[in-house]
Amino acid sequence: MTGALPEQMRVIEFDGAGGPEVISFGERKVPTPAEGEVLIKVVGAGINRPDVMQRQGNYPPPEGASDIPGLEVAGKVVAVGSGVERFTVGDRVCGLIAGGGYAEYCCVHEHNALPAPDHLELVQAAAIPETFMTVWTNLFQDGKLSANDRVLIHGGSSGIGTTAIQLARAFKAQQIIVTVGSQEKAEACLELGATDAINYREQNFAKEVKELTDGHGVDLILDMIGGDYVTQNYRAAAKYGRIVQIATQQGNSDNVEVFRLMLKRLTHTGSTLRSRTVDEKAAIARELNEKVWPLINEGEVGPVIDTIFDFSDARKAHELMDSSKHIGKIVLRVSEE
Repeated sequence: MTGALPEQMRVIEFDGAGGPEVISFGERKVPTPAEGEVLIKVVGAGINRPDVMQRQGNYPPPEGASDIPGLEVAGKVVAVGSGVERFTVGDRVCGLIAGGGYAEYCCVHEHNALPAPDHLELVQAAAIPETFMTVWTNLFQDGKLSANDRVLIHGGSSGIGTTAIQLARAFKAQQIIVTVGSQEKAEACLELGATDAINYREQNFAKEVKELTDGHGVDLILDMIGGDYVTQNYRAAAKYGRIVQIATQQGNSDNVEVFRLMLKRLTHTGSTLRSRTVDEKAAIARELNEKVWPLINEGEVGPVIDTIFDFSDARKAHELMDSSKHIGKIVLRVSEE
């Protein structure tokens, strides 16, 4: 390490499994960067649905990962481990981790980190890594989005949804349809570039998709809901459609129309990001750096942030996350830039 770094740091922990009331504050030893890692002083930490699942006791950290929640951070490099070549002390970075983000200091592998965009504050940059990497790997690498595709994005006003809308627009998708739960959320998605918004509380999205696409259906579906949505996705999909599952907020589906999948020659795949290896995440980061970072630096796409909470207000931040009233991302401000 370099300089006079403290020995202890503030962290957020979960005192058991449950609601935001299990969030507690503690102290841990400041970590030492291993080979290939950088230590950053965290300015911002993004809050994501996997953090909520971990808090509820449903998503334990992968083997070897920190039990401290938090999958994405941004801050300044304050120390580097052996072999690090991409970053030096003082660099502004944002990065993806398997845990440990809700803390004043955090180690990130240099290949899972990217330069924080110059025009963004570091607390804003903290809203980029998990969301953009998730969307890139699922919508583009696995979903193979291409120009002229018709796309359906569930949870359009979420952090994932607002990112997916922007990237689908930037890469010339023909039609970008989203599902949302209110008129306010519909308007926000349309402003970001969605062509159509369906209120799932009032409309059957599969029926609406057919009407909006003149009977064609959508070529690609990004789904974080699961449950009853699975069968409806099969009905909304076009022939040879691709469905990418990134979460199952409604749980597993008890009724999957396998024959419809066969008739339409659909592809239904899925993935998680947290448990992937450093090398797998590095490959995603390299593509982001090449194909998406220029768009972020030019201001064509970027994080949509609903609220930035002070570190001490983590319970309020999780209460907002649980309510699903937010549009875009929720971020913790851990320290000043």
